Amino acid sequence: MAANANTHSGKSAQDTLLIAEIKDGIVVMKDGSLRGVILSSAINFDLMSPSEQEAVESAYQGFLNSLHFPVQISIKSQKIDITGYLEKLDALRAEQPNELLGVLMDDYIANIRALVEEVNIMDKQFYVVIPYFPPSAVQKSNSLIDKLKGAFESTPMITVSEEDFKKNKTELSQRMALAANGMTQMGVRAISLGTQELVDLYYSWYNPDVAVNQKLIDTSQLGTPAVTKGVGSAPRGPLPGAPL
Repeated sequence: MAANANTHSGKSAQDTLLIAEIKDGIVVMKDGSLRGVILSSAINFDLMSPSEQEAVESAYQGFLNSLHFPVQISIKSQKIDITGYLEKLDALRAEQPNELLGVLMDDYIANIRALVEEVNIMDKQFYVVIPYFPPSAVQKSNSLIDKLKGAFESTPMITVSEEDFKKNKTELSQRMALAANGMTQMGVRAISLGTQELVDLYYSWYNPDVAVNQKLIDTSQLGTPAVTKGVGSAPRGPLPGAPL
């Protein structure tokens, strides 16, 4: 039934994605707008002293007042994969010559494995999305009718020249620097995600179950190798399989 519905609507799963491409650490949307993503750390506000809490609140107020553009705060919860950690422990155990330490390591590894099987150890990551809408970007209406039409129509893709992209990238970078500086004033560490981090983020976000077992390859491996002209000339004999 789902396949038939997709056929009748003429809209594939890829058409529902609003992302056109990811390059230079920037998410390019189909409407020509850009997105930058900042990974931020968390602070334990409850454990702070009253004076520290007041300083954080004042810095947060200043951060909000400094923004002249909208931001989106997203929180992602995911199960922690400690397979690599367990493999490292197994390798250390195999190299451990001390019998007593070996037994203690066996107990520790067994306890960690049992804990992972019984309890889902979750990790929370906080992201701040910074948008930039150039004048050429398509501004869609937020009315209910337009949203319903968008569910059955493909999102038009706007072509942006390399010159315009560089100019828009500069504007977005300034916004991201402003946001990161305001977050630093609150004691929050801010790291701008690069191309590979963005690809991994969206891959795991749209494919949460698959991403656990199937890791995405490095984006540098997706490029086509360049073909260069060698020195000398090729032999002019008959091609393999060609008639003499």
